[in-house]
Amino acid sequence: MYHVELPRSGEVCPPRTALLEYLDGVKIRMEMKMLFVSARNAVVELCDGGTYHTKETYSIFLNGKYVISTDKVITNLFGLFPDTAYRLEAKPGKCVEDADITGGQAVPDDVQEEAAFPFVDFHTKEESVTLNVRDFGAAGDGIKDDTIYLQAAIAACPPDGRVLVPAGTYKICCLFLKSNLKICLEKGAVIRAEAASRDTVPLLPGMVETWDEKGEYNLGTWEGNPLISHTGILTGLYLENVEIYGEGVIDGGASFDTWWKKDQTKILPARPRLLFLNHCNHVTIQGLLFTNSPSWNLHPYFCEDISFFGTEVVNPADSPNTDGLDPESCRGVKILGMHFSVGDDCIAVKAGKIYMAKTYHTPCRDIEIRQCLLENGHGAVTIGSEMAGGVISMKVEDCIFRNTDRGLRIKTRRGRGKDAIVDEIFFHRIQMDHVMTPLVVNCFYFCDPDGHTTYVQQREGIPADERTPDIRKLAFKEIECTGCEVQAAYIEGLPEKMIDELVLENVSFSFAENAASGEPAMTEGAGNCSKKGFFASNVKTLLLRDVAVHGQEGQDFIFNNIQQIEQE
Repeated sequence: MYHVELPRSGEVCPPRTALLEYLDGVKIRMEMKMLFVSARNAVVELCDGGTYHTKETYSIFLNGKYVISTDKVITNLFGLFPDTAYRLEAKPGKCVEDADITGGQAVPDDVQEEAAFPFVDFHTKEESVTLNVRDFGAAGDGIKDDTIYLQAAIAACPPDGRVLVPAGTYKICCLFLKSNLKICLEKGAVIRAEAASRDTVPLLPGMVETWDEKGEYNLGTWEGNPLISHTGILTGLYLENVEIYGEGVIDGGASFDTWWKKDQTKILPARPRLLFLNHCNHVTIQGLLFTNSPSWNLHPYFCEDISFFGTEVVNPADSPNTDGLDPESCRGVKILGMHFSVGDDCIAVKAGKIYMAKTYHTPCRDIEIRQCLLENGHGAVTIGSEMAGGVISMKVEDCIFRNTDRGLRIKTRRGRGKDAIVDEIFFHRIQMDHVMTPLVVNCFYFCDPDGHTTYVQQREGIPADERTPDIRKLAFKEIECTGCEVQAAYIEGLPEKMIDELVLENVSFSFAENAASGEPAMTEGAGNCSKKGFFASNVKTLLLRDVAVHGQEGQDFIFNNIQQIEQE
């Protein structure tokens, strides 16, 4: 028997032993890792070589009792007891729904007795009290306004306590979080915003000057600037140690009759985010479905140590500016096992515009994106365009991009500033299916009122200065792109500040038979095209090892102003 023991704290997984197995003729490392443990919930990772979905279904047992069947690499566990020791086992096979599994005594025939992974021992954290929002007067009938009752439960919750939202529909305007808080939405629980107009949601001033006029207090923000905005449906301001988890739904209540109206989408105060975290530390979001956000769904802003586990974010494909998750000037963000299907970029990593960058010097850094499914958005993983503070050290591994306009999308332009550094960006083991243009690095992005000016769009080099952004090292390894339509890759650096290093290893592109046409990048230089090959311009060092383009029309590789090319 193989054994991995997790420390009581549940915060850090120790060095692991592993069982080697063969799946589909390939030798892989089978291991099970505890990613997070709290009082009543945990997250386990089942590593069997699958991407987002495991290669087969597993039944999960805790202390010998069956709890769930799963086909997800990142699997959420709920309904645990506080301050309790558990042994977790995962066995191949699925328990049928009508099987008598009470007490874990009976196991259906299709579940194997032998565990697929080394078992894991862990111990849940302590909990002081549970406060049920029904005891505070919440009706949960979808008719009565439950805002004040849920807010009262939040205000009354002590450290190490839990606010419980049982099954029901809780109509609210918005809620404010506080430090040392846990909120659990049980299965069947829906928190639904009924904010039909701008008059019903509070505002956050963009910047408030201190009494001595020497400092400032930043509350509201929109697209990289400190601007007045509506509060989030859930808002956390300058807090720490928060968990929001469960199997319920947080519904922003937006529609094309309200927040998504064309005349509502570009005016201030900015539309609410579904979850807005401003200067927060040590926050975990686990499980839950976030849907129908008025604008960006999840927006951590100047935060540290923020984790998202097994969360789903769904908005209509034509809903405006409904990015899935936008970490902005954050440090230490984990995005694991998430599913996105939204109306804009699935994940957009940002770092403000020029004022915030010059004033606070806070890049977005140490971002981990793993075992996620990203589909139906404009970009799967995007950097920018508001990234004047820089984006440093981001890893995207073992993900599926499906039916997005672009896969990786870097958006920058002259005027973002010398602090707009993009460096140490690493994509590894990515499957892209029907992504129109898999790789886009666009240094001529025509955003903002001056986006079409000669200064932004001219291809001739101009002297680099304090307004010039800087893209350094990008690496893409073991990536398969099938069903491409517009272009395999569109990479265009600035002539006066070339991309330092671009590395591709074991990357393949193949086009759909009846490929659509479109613009590979939002720049005046791209134009409409279809089945176009790999284009790279203004790069110092370009390394291509085992990179292939299939089914394109015209040249497979087009290079312009590349100082050093190594192609194998």
